[in-house]
Amino acid sequence: MQQPKRLICVGSADSLPSDYSPEEVLVLDSSQTVLDQLSEPAIEGVWIARELLPELGELRGLCQSGLMLRDLPEGAALLDQKNRVLWANRRLKRWAGKLEDDPVGESIYELMGNPDILGSDLCPFHSAFVTGEESSGTFQTHDNRYFQVRAAPVGDQSPATQLVVTVGDITDEILQQQKLAAIHRAGRELADLRPTEIYQMGVDERIELLKDNIRHYLTDLLNFEVIEIRVLEQATGNLVPLLSVGIDQEAADRQLFAHPQGNGITGYAASSGTSYLCYDVINDPLFIPGVANSRSSLTVPLILNDQVLGTINVESPEVAAFSESDLQFLEIFARDISYALNTLELLVAQKADTALQSCNAIHSAVAMPVDEILNDAVNVMEDYIGHAPEMVDRIRRILKNARDIKQTIQQIGQRMTPLEAVPPGISSEEHSILRGKRVLVVDEDGTVREDAHSLLERYGCIVETAQRGDQAVLMVRDGDSDDKYDVIISDIKLPEFSGFQLMMRLKKIIDPVPMILMTGFGYDPGHSIVNARQNGLHPKALLFKPFRLDQLIDVVKTVLEANLNSGQASGDESRKSQDREANRV
Repeated sequence: MQQPKRLICVGSADSLPSDYSPEEVLVLDSSQTVLDQLSEPAIEGVWIARELLPELGELRGLCQSGLMLRDLPEGAALLDQKNRVLWANRRLKRWAGKLEDDPVGESIYELMGNPDILGSDLCPFHSAFVTGEESSGTFQTHDNRYFQVRAAPVGDQSPATQLVVTVGDITDEILQQQKLAAIHRAGRELADLRPTEIYQMGVDERIELLKDNIRHYLTDLLNFEVIEIRVLEQATGNLVPLLSVGIDQEAADRQLFAHPQGNGITGYAASSGTSYLCYDVINDPLFIPGVANSRSSLTVPLILNDQVLGTINVESPEVAAFSESDLQFLEIFARDISYALNTLELLVAQKADTALQSCNAIHSAVAMPVDEILNDAVNVMEDYIGHAPEMVDRIRRILKNARDIKQTIQQIGQRMTPLEAVPPGISSEEHSILRGKRVLVVDEDGTVREDAHSLLERYGCIVETAQRGDQAVLMVRDGDSDDKYDVIISDIKLPEFSGFQLMMRLKKIIDPVPMILMTGFGYDPGHSIVNARQNGLHPKALLFKPFRLDQLIDVVKTVLEANLNSGQASGDESRKSQDREANRV
């Protein structure tokens, strides 16, 4: 019976220690074949003759390579043609939950828990064996982990007999991509309203729908529990609350402005247009808590076209609860919120503009005929004044009803076009002095009279017109106390007399006359303007045709303010006179 071999000798047997007999030694001429013989259980070791030992640096490199493969941060394995594991490193065995077991002989699929190959990828192991080239694929395990697998043939043999495989855990990357995709889908859905929905929903309903969508995605998708969104009023800098979830009522009602000092992180983010990640609120001087137990916060400005529209703020009871990744996600979603708010604002403005145009069209069609009714009515009333009081009262009711028709149309238009939907300047507080003021425009040119209606009534003025000076005198004289005109605008050249002559006739009825004269450049053959100024016309109460809207508004405001100051001065003088009389007594 042949004695089993106890030692493998690579090189000359003469270099062997004397402890082994030649019958117990298997002599090989190359270290390449050693691994094929090590499966024999009786083998106790391998002897390599000194002359066949690698250089010391190479030997150290081989040892280090083994340690590197064992502790590689990626999984690594060697497979045979049947995808069975010949060797696996520590990281792969840890992922497979077999750190203490030897997976040799086990299928790589079994080792990884029989994962699914995502998308249209083919089996990377089969592809690498067939093509002789590197191949890759993405695996998803049943516990929702994701791995990037690469396989490449070993050596230059064709066909290959072994594959070297690397496995990388890309779970965080895939989940982040999925979250980003979900955020983008959510952003598209924020203001995704069908035409039928827009038609059926009012402004407040659309705002509530947007708030519900934002609340849903921030809580369910981004897992934020304490949320506050504020919208910036561009004119005042006030940050108006739009949405709050989990915020204390006192904090939700707190007035904040887009200013870096005294307005918390929200005010700082709105004024600077930059995001702010607060890891520990106790050590942050800017922080103003939204809830009592807040310990960290994340605040992002809502920006569109380089303009800050508002802010979104989230808070947590944990220190350093938010990461740079959370900041990235919230900034992406904040852009979608900005687009949604802008879309909603455009929809509101479009609806308001449509309603305004409809009302303006109706008003334009009605205004001039109503003016004709007023002119004719006061002319007819002249014939009955003094001897037919019942007829005078009836005509006055006609005048009132005609005026009510125009005011009703105006009021409907204002209700259909909320102030927040009207472009800045149209109904701003800057021109509040014009609202409700009665203006009489006297001009033979119908275009001028129509323009007066369209330009002044958008600011809340009540405009009536006359073609002739004598009509204007009757309109002023026969109006009651509620129909008194605050401003009278007249052309300097009327069919029967000049603007100055109209002013002097009106001065017999009202004094002072709140007069504005219109003229073409350089046209004043009768010196109406000079004479009018000598008789009390305000120095700036002059319009040169064609005039711009802002010029018309400025002159009307100037006359209104002058009348207001004059009234106050008269009241003061009257009170002083009464005081002097009382002192005499």
